[in-house]
Amino acid sequence: MKKVFAAVLCAVMLFVCPFSVCAESAPAPSAKAYVLYCVENEKIILSKNENTRMKPASTTKLMTTLLTLEEAAKNDRVITFTADMVAEGSSMYLEVGEKLRLSDLAVGMMMCSGNDAANAAAISVSGSTEKFANLMNTRARQIGMENTHFVTPSGLDDDDHYSTAYDLALLMAEGLRNEAFANLTFQKSVSVSFTEPSDKKITYANHNRLLSLYDDCIGGKTGYTSAAGRCLVSAARRNGVTLVCVTLDDRSDWNDHMALYDCGFSRLSGFASADSSLCIDLPCVGGEQDMVAVMGESDTALVVENDRAKDIRRTVYLDNFVYAPVEEGEQLGRIDYTLDGKTLKSVPLIAVNGVKVKEVKKNLFQKIKELFTYG
Repeated sequence: MKKVFAAVLCAVMLFVCPFSVCAESAPAPSAKAYVLYCVENEKIILSKNENTRMKPASTTKLMTTLLTLEEAAKNDRVITFTADMVAEGSSMYLEVGEKLRLSDLAVGMMMCSGNDAANAAAISVSGSTEKFANLMNTRARQIGMENTHFVTPSGLDDDDHYSTAYDLALLMAEGLRNEAFANLTFQKSVSVSFTEPSDKKITYANHNRLLSLYDDCIGGKTGYTSAAGRCLVSAARRNGVTLVCVTLDDRSDWNDHMALYDCGFSRLSGFASADSSLCIDLPCVGGEQDMVAVMGESDTALVVENDRAKDIRRTVYLDNFVYAPVEEGEQLGRIDYTLDGKTLKSVPLIAVNGVKVKEVKKNLFQKIKELFTYG
């Protein structure tokens, strides 16, 4: 028989962080397009023209940086800067013949929006900027960026190079799931030590002023061309709620992001449950051990509107016992989180350790009986 445990979540089970209700009137950004997006529940909170295709300028480098860091995680090789990597516009001031690591090019893109760094990374990873653009577009489709098409790794204007506020929010959310990306975008400055010349070391400051202006900001990327206007993608986290804000062609982007964040955080309640710390001893029949330890596969992080966290129900589904053998990591049950009858999240309950079948020693009579048993 399956055991079912249900309880309304309380402070013992979860860390609950309710927020006050947002001001009656929502912010009115001057951006031609914007979106405020919640990473945890994957919902748009506020938006305007969020699916309109526009020029993203250097916010493009969010994708280039992510792909570069993923490649560097496999092989953070030394790159020689060559003449075909030279680019116009913003720069980390690389000279032909200089050498640095692939991950250092990500620094140059994220901190000072180096077009030279973006070109160098693209050519080093894919052999050409054109092939790298194909890689960018493939990854965009995987992320769900349905209204995006990349042509350049840097974001320099091109009629066929476009994205949307919503797509860029999805991209920033994806980047935050990469530890190296999340750590880099959070830094106010980073120093790069060159391999050649060996005595060259430069500290690059982050162009993202929100890291200083807004205490909850955890990263982002600026962008500007005369055709695209001021573009800004940023992220902020407060009490278990992670928001991404994107404004395109916005003359007041810093203030608009802060106003949107304040409104978003006031509308949402976040909580976390340490399901991976949950430990249940489940009886195991026919095993070398009488019990198998069961725990949540992952921790739970959910976001709901206003003060609804207190109404979430946590239900544990688990059998009274299991039969051996049990494999380590095998799913034996689940935890459901529901609100108003709708499932918000299901967390598998998995075996912490494996349990082998207990071998039964046979007496002489049983062994003789087996000799004369057929079929």
